Order: sequence, then structure tokens, then C-alpha cells
Amino acid sequence: MTMETVQADPSALGGPALFDTMSTMRAMRRLKPEPVAEELVEQLIQAAVWGPSGGNMQRYEYVVVTDRQVMAQLAPLWKRCVDAYLATTGKYAPEGMDEAAYGRMVAAIEYQRDHFADTPVLIVPCYRFPEPRLDEEGLAASARALGPAGTEHMMTTQTRFQALAEGSCVYPGVQNLLLAARGLGLAANITIWHLMLEQEWKKELGIPEDMATFAAVPVGWPAGNFGPVRRRPVADVIHRDRW
Repeated sequence: MTMETVQADPSALGGPALFDTMSTMRAMRRLKPEPVAEELVEQLIQAAVWGPSGGNMQRYEYVVVTDRQVMAQLAPLWKRCVDAYLATTGKYAPEGMDEAAYGRMVAAIEYQRDHFADTPVLIVPCYRFPEPRLDEEGLAASARALGPAGTEHMMTTQTRFQALAEGSCVYPGVQNLLLAARGLGLAANITIWHLMLEQEWKKELGIPEDMATFAAVPVGWPAGNFGPVRRRPVADVIHRDRW
């Protein structure tokens, strides 16, 4: 697997602004401690709310942390999650990424870990998926539509289906949030490492037990520079008409 530096083509469909935003939206982990104005934070959440939600249920909620005392209480949890990641999956560079580049990424991760208490804003997207409304007639019709093999597969993959259904209601909004942050000149990155200690995070933030969390997004003014992302070439990822 190879990666290439992606630079937006100003003539790309949709105009240069959006494509330039996407092609320079790196994960930015080095943040200045200066606060972010409340109106900008609300713009980020507005962008997230504009994102599509599965079934248009719109059952998302966003916990926004700006209080330094609360952030300081979260910092030890963040450190434990990051250390657990770096000791396991994060111990090795991803395929196609050279060791020097990965070393720089790890250094940024460690910097964010060690300065987490100074994070200006932390956004935690949450979602409470409703209980399914099912009846015998509907279940029978579903089984007929799927057929025996499809019904059996659906039953054995229900947990994965539920997780993907929830994610499809949340992550489009999170992507909107990240795009809005880049458009406003703010640095941000998405992580789900907090899920390793989700119950402790929820307790610290007073998040209800029946509310699931889907990400932890630190936001602030960048201490570094935005730049072109490195991604796999488009020709390497397209399968036309079939695999």
C-alpha cells in the first residue's frame, strides 16, 4: 500500500474552497491553550447538527467541555487511554507509513496527552438510539423479504448492524464539525480511545447511563500549520462496477 500527498485541484467539482478544506484537514493535535470564543464553538455544533442522521431521528447530544477544572479531571483518563493505545495497536506504524512519519505522529499524540489539561475545548458526541418498534406481522414480512439465509445472517449480525446504525446517525455530524473547525482555522482531531474507559468518562461528565458516546474531539487554535494530507491514491481504492 502506498500513500501520496493530496493537494486540491481548484477546478474540482464543487469549487476550490470545500476541496481545499478537505485536502488540508490533517489531524491537528498540538493546540494552543488560548480559549475559543463561544460563538465559534456553537458554529461547530451547528455544523454537526446539519449533518444527516439515520432515519432523521436526530437523537444526538453534544457534551462541550471548556472548564479548565473539568479538563484537568479528564486528563488522567485521557493519559490512561492513550498509553493503552500506544502499548498495543499504536505500537507499530500502519502499513504504507514510514517509521519517521509515524514517529512524528506519535510525538504529536504524546504531546496532546501531556498537555491535555490545557485543551481549550473538548466535544463528546453522544447518541441514544431508540428501542426498535417491532410486531409479529412486520417481522414475518421482513423474513419473507430477506429469505431464510438473509434472515439468519441478520440475526447473527444484529450487534454489528446496531452499532453501524448508531454510527451512521452520529459520524456524518462529526465530520461536519471537523470540516467546520478547519474552515474556521481551528485545529481538531477525532478519537474513540475514550471508549476503553467509557464508563469513567461518562461518570466524570455526568452522561446518562443509557446514552452512548461516539468520539472525543479536542479543539483549539493550532500550534502548527495545516497542510496537505497523505492518502492512498484514488486509483488504488476504486473498484468499478464490482470488486
